[in-house]
Amino acid sequence: MGRKSKYDASFKSKVVIEALKEDSTLPELAKKYGIAPKQIQEWKSVFLANSASVFDDPTGAAGKELKKVTEERDKLLKKVGQLTLEVDFFAAACAAHGLNRK
Repeated sequence: MGRKSKYDASFKSKVVIEALKEDSTLPELAKKYGIAPKQIQEWKSVFLANSASVFDDPTGAAGKELKKVTEERDKLLKKVGQLTLEVDFFAAACAAHGLNRK
């Protein structure tokens, strides 16, 4: 397993977008950001290879995960409603029989 990168995704994106603009050379960008030109080239390759995913169908992996989370939330809300009704019912039954605790 590789080591964890010390650069976050937003920093990498910023550097790659600047490299794609081609206003500066890779060595200039490398000096500006304190990283190797080869690293910028690698990030650029990864960025370009995965850029099509921006336009992917939202029902892909993220869409499936959203659907799963939504279904789980709905199930839990239904359970909370059921338990609330049961608590209210038993509280009323206890009150009717004089079993209130305070």
